[in-house]
Amino acid sequence: MVSQRRKPAGEATAANAIPEDRILDAAYEQLLAVGMRRLNMADVARQAGVSRPTLYRRWPNVQALLADLVTREFAAVVTPGGEPDASGRSLVVETVVAAVGRLRTHPLLRKIVDVDPEFLVPYLLQRRGTSSDRQLALVEGGIRLGQADGSIRAGAPGMLARAVLLTAWSFTLTGPVFVAPNRYRALDAELSELIDRYLAA
Repeated sequence: MVSQRRKPAGEATAANAIPEDRILDAAYEQLLAVGMRRLNMADVARQAGVSRPTLYRRWPNVQALLADLVTREFAAVVTPGGEPDASGRSLVVETVVAAVGRLRTHPLLRKIVDVDPEFLVPYLLQRRGTSSDRQLALVEGGIRLGQADGSIRAGAPGMLARAVLLTAWSFTLTGPVFVAPNRYRALDAELSELIDRYLAA
């Protein structure tokens, strides 16, 4: 990530004049350098070139800052894919498989898995986060389109979307345990086949 130019030390800047992405970029750089457990507001403020009071006016603590950072990064990765005139099923398959491929090697997720895997446990075992809700809404919307054009079988769109996402997350998080990086493309081809056949009308 490339941060914007920082102001010289001591030069005042109004809190609302500082772009949020500048602070999130600084948090991203710090997280990759030290991991989540060692990340603190003082270091993020220093990296971003802002005061700690400015940081605390936007986020009450480092956990809230991290939540916004993770949401931003994962939202940028999980975006609709496929050709505009493709069937709903093709759009869902391409969107999910592409997102899995990008997330699996995303520096932020790799750092979390390698250094702070406990951060993921609540989102895997206890509750959904903002990122998961957005992913679910995106996939469910695609499934509704596919059911409307006849390319996706009948069934509750929300439940189909949940099954697809549960499969996608296993390929994202556990895939590297079973498959070497040079076989990721082959693994994603299997995921594509799996989701396509599961959703087929």
